[in-house]
Amino acid sequence: MPGGRLTQQERQQIALGLADGLAYAEIARRLDRPTSTITREVTRNGGPGTYRADLAHRATERRAQRRRPTSPQGPHPTSPPPGPNAEALTQYEERFTTVLMASGLTKMTARVLTCLFTTDTGSLTASQLAQRLQVSPASVSKAIAFLEGQSLVRRERDERRRDRYVVDDELFYQATIASARSNDRLVETARQGVVLLGAQSPAAARLENIARFLDFISESMVRAAEQAREVLHGSVEGAPNDATDRDRASKP
Repeated sequence: MPGGRLTQQERQQIALGLADGLAYAEIARRLDRPTSTITREVTRNGGPGTYRADLAHRATERRAQRRRPTSPQGPHPTSPPPGPNAEALTQYEERFTTVLMASGLTKMTARVLTCLFTTDTGSLTASQLAQRLQVSPASVSKAIAFLEGQSLVRRERDERRRDRYVVDDELFYQATIASARSNDRLVETARQGVVLLGAQSPAAARLENIARFLDFISESMVRAAEQAREVLHGSVEGAPNDATDRDRASKP
């Protein structure tokens, strides 16, 4: 039976087991650890309802750092910066959720997106989201459906054939392109109204101004999204031009 401290991978398995509703004894059996080890680990780090593998691992490292005697000679090794404590993280997640709600998201959708943004892996299963947020799976499913429709999350299958919901830099690019496509449809519809109402009509003039404004916004959004992606991924050389990429992104 292995001894020593739990590894970060073992803590991830504990979190997955809790999300799947496994008993401490079953989690311990799968890790080949004593049940008491799992019980102490979960209890020390918030209990089964709020246990987070990344925070638990950081807390353990901080405790070990405090216990480690300092060397009287030689330079001190640089330790990694400590992560946020549970209370500070909760307050930050609440602020982030409020900001997302102000941008137009519902509270549940904002909570799900915040949860994905603030996890180290950038991905969680539906059961993990429901467990972390203490909500029903149906609530998570509804929020995920909306976020997928807005290209703000994507779905992947993990090694256990479970759906995982992922956020990354590329999704913001895709969401921006999707927003530009939506503007393009408004531009097209507005200009159909110009033709219908006649160029001399005040209403037609209003619609043409709307079309010109949104057309400019769409082009600016696509250009800015391309530039941002080039900077983030270091792919300036050989990057497609705006018109080519916009045409490609608009295809299903």
